[in-house]
Amino acid sequence: MSNVHPFPAQEKPRAEAADSPAPAYAELAVTSNFSFLRGGSHPEEFVEQAKALGLAGLGIADRNTVAGVVRAHTAVHKEDTDDVDERKIKLAVGARLGFADGTPDILAYPQDRAAWGRLTRLLTVGKSRGDKAECILYFDDLFEHIGGLNLIVLPPERIDTKTLVILLSQLKASSDSVWLAASLLYRGDDQRRLSRLMTIADDAAVPLIAVNDVLYHVPERRQLQDIVTCIREHATIETAGRRLEANAERHLKPPEEMTRLFRKAPTAIAETLKFLDRCNFSLDELRKTEYPEETRQGFATPQDALLALVKEGEQRRYPNGMQPHVRQALDKELAVTAELKYAPYFLTVHDIVRFARSKGILCQGRGSAANSVICYCLGITEVDPEKVDLLFERFVSAERREPPDIDVDFEHERREEVIQYIYNRYGRERAGLAATVICYRGRSAIREVGKVFGLSDDTISALASTLWGWSMAGVTEKEARRAGLDPSDPRLGQVMALSQELIGFPRHLSQHVGGFAITRSRLDEVVPVENAAMDERTVIEWDKDDLNDLGILKVDVLGLGMLSCLRRAFDLLRSEYGLGYGLASFKEPEEPVYRMMSRADTIGVFQIESRAQMSMLPRLRPKEFYDLVIEVAIVRPGPIQGKMVHPYLRRREALRDRGIEPDYPSPSPEHGEKDELKSVLKKTLGIPLFQEQAMRLAIVAAKFKPEEADRL
Repeated sequence: MSNVHPFPAQEKPRAEAADSPAPAYAELAVTSNFSFLRGGSHPEEFVEQAKALGLAGLGIADRNTVAGVVRAHTAVHKEDTDDVDERKIKLAVGARLGFADGTPDILAYPQDRAAWGRLTRLLTVGKSRGDKAECILYFDDLFEHIGGLNLIVLPPERIDTKTLVILLSQLKASSDSVWLAASLLYRGDDQRRLSRLMTIADDAAVPLIAVNDVLYHVPERRQLQDIVTCIREHATIETAGRRLEANAERHLKPPEEMTRLFRKAPTAIAETLKFLDRCNFSLDELRKTEYPEETRQGFATPQDALLALVKEGEQRRYPNGMQPHVRQALDKELAVTAELKYAPYFLTVHDIVRFARSKGILCQGRGSAANSVICYCLGITEVDPEKVDLLFERFVSAERREPPDIDVDFEHERREEVIQYIYNRYGRERAGLAATVICYRGRSAIREVGKVFGLSDDTISALASTLWGWSMAGVTEKEARRAGLDPSDPRLGQVMALSQELIGFPRHLSQHVGGFAITRSRLDEVVPVENAAMDERTVIEWDKDDLNDLGILKVDVLGLGMLSCLRRAFDLLRSEYGLGYGLASFKEPEEPVYRMMSRADTIGVFQIESRAQMSMLPRLRPKEFYDLVIEVAIVRPGPIQGKMVHPYLRRREALRDRGIEPDYPSPSPEHGEKDELKSVLKKTLGIPLFQEQAMRLAIVAAKFKPEEADRL
């Protein structure tokens, strides 16, 4: 059916007087691409377009999920920060409830924090009944969680008046917050349909509310929405038929257009603002979700418990006392932790590590946790910060005010013991694995879109083979020609263009490798919880970035095969030679070990066994442990793309073979910064290789505060 407006041109309203108030409208029926393979736009795109159109508000309600609402919330917050002088847009977050018993879809938006908890528990009930990614809800489930929910009933295309009146009456009997949605189908009978819905709303004594039942933010995205529909229905574009939308009208429309379309039912437009006023819940309220307190071990406060554990660890780690600069760093860390109330986080991680050690499971904190004296004293990491460049701001920053993120590696063969300990410690209603959003990449997008357009397997394979496995780029015309294809072919051109648009779209949720979300109260009153593909696992709907954006505690429990190898090596040394080694008991490796490394004899040696690492070892010829730190860091995309590898190697060769000291830059030698810059860059011969060095350069050369350098 052609995309023709149902109203004749002469019925368009006249231009309003300059002093007439602009119409106001909030779109409350928005389906994003987190209604997997249904919506055609990202939540962020809806926010941006809604603001550009001057909408008063926006309601994100994906089908039986709230997986995308944090993205929209973050986008609104970002827009408000960037455009302080512009009108703010109010975001309502909810879900589109789809029922297995034939009940029409219902939009559910919470009025407050308690109602949000009921909504997420309702979704958890549905998800607990099915396999991974399934949500099986029945109409009766809604009544058990209806308190505080604002409900919009979406009538089906074919309206059954009697059934709809009964449904509305049942909801009205249990809630005073029920509306009947009116959307136009643009099929020639919109005015008759609208009149019929007005009658049904009057008979049921509920307000009529206007929606456009939006699937994409701009009409140009209709083609891509057709593609995801075909992927979902396992159909080609030729065979999809009526499963595709009849027109491109299901996009965000400006208030003026919606007011014109509903000119015979103006109260339906006004009801959108009344409804929006009742949606007073914001995801910011979840920031008040406090960390668990079991780990404070009888102390008055978590901070008191942390201080006691750190003091105990200090005596064990530094029997001869701390160096002054380490003491200063520890005092600063404890002050920041107290200010930001992060003590429960450290206690939680310490409790997990303590359990692992009590069971003889090797574990080690990785990443920026090594920059923390607290983590060293608590036994979370075995890396002594006194021997590295301390820069706590990379780990936790008062300026950034984000929760710390400690990744802990455990023996991969025994990690499940740690996971089950967490479930048993906090209960499945308070702990769950974070999700990972699986998105389309270049090759998967080409394959799916190619199938929809009916391309042959050979053609699809030829296109996909032009892309690297994890590439997020599309196929260019040059690459298509190189594959022996004609990019000027209309069908092939559409495949290439639409697959480019599909890249980055969420395909489904998967289980994070080990990121746990833990809350003091019920986790399923914060975010829905669903069954994982693996038995005895439950997963929440938000990924690590969503959890960080909302400040919800997340602990990464990761598996590392090399720790299992080390465990077997320790057991062998103990049983055969009577030697009791642990991760912290090794001294500096002996010279023969470094000679082996310099020959690239490192097959099976963690971190330096790849081809790229083995090719670098003979050139770098490590002689001490810090050389290995540099060697591992330099064979990475950042230093390679930043053209740091060869300058470092040349300086290292010049120093080693000819005794030529590297020259260190100095922006203001008359002010003495040269020595300060040398102190930052000396270990890497004047070439910045690490994030800590970049931060220290900002502190030394630009006089940034540490927290400002972290933001930079």
